[in-house]
Amino acid sequence: MAAERRNDADPKADPKVSTLAYFGTELRIRREEAELSQAELGRRTFCTHSYISRIESASRVPSEEFAQRCDEVLCTSGLFARLWPVVIEHAYPDWFRPFVDLEKDAVSIWDFENQVIPGLLQTEEYAQALFAAAHLSNADELVAARMTRQHILDSNERPRLWVVLDENVLRRTVGGPHTMASQLRAVVQAADDPRTIVQIVPFDVGAHASMDGPFAGLSMNEGADIVYIDGRARGYISAAPGEVADYHHAYDLLRADALPPRASVDLIAARAKELS
Repeated sequence: MAAERRNDADPKADPKVSTLAYFGTELRIRREEAELSQAELGRRTFCTHSYISRIESASRVPSEEFAQRCDEVLCTSGLFARLWPVVIEHAYPDWFRPFVDLEKDAVSIWDFENQVIPGLLQTEEYAQALFAAAHLSNADELVAARMTRQHILDSNERPRLWVVLDENVLRRTVGGPHTMASQLRAVVQAADDPRTIVQIVPFDVGAHASMDGPFAGLSMNEGADIVYIDGRARGYISAAPGEVADYHHAYDLLRADALPPRASVDLIAARAKELS
């Protein structure tokens, strides 16, 4: 039966095509061999039925803890723990992966965006609309990776997050009015946490300190700060003291031009109401 199920698997489950889909297919096969429903596996791994379903359908990147629990429950001798690093390695572009790894250990994140909501605050529907517009073949994996990356904000030891947005981000309706309104309400909700600050640089400021594009910085508990500079085809990471200092200065100027946090949240909420 196991061999038959493997033969019937989605061709995308070939590990050379999609490691995320391969992980999900292997999970389904091993779960069915153990005669467990998704709900029962979820109960035994301390996850929801929905989480199991999304992993099996390759729409969510599994956590390392989940992979380890699956090995224990399904008696798979470390199979999923061995697969997990491969899944993570291929879920992000190779040039962005080091930033994601460092982000987990940051004590604060400072992010400027002039076109889109930052990845850490994006809703799934908004992210889907962004990747769909780019016609990327691995859009599902990229969305899943982005949603999984947001888990760093769920921890009690989570980093502080400071986001500055050009007002243009609010005015560009990504995914239609409903998706955009939901996204803006999610940003308002995120800003309720005192560890998250959101500011808007309004149109009437005119030119500002980062007209050339978005960037994000990480302040670490140990070690020097780093900065990620986005680009059309790819971004790059720099720890060069002079370059990091330049971006710190630009960020200070952006915050000085931006509306205060409370006024910024009010503007976001008003835009969400317009779209609704």
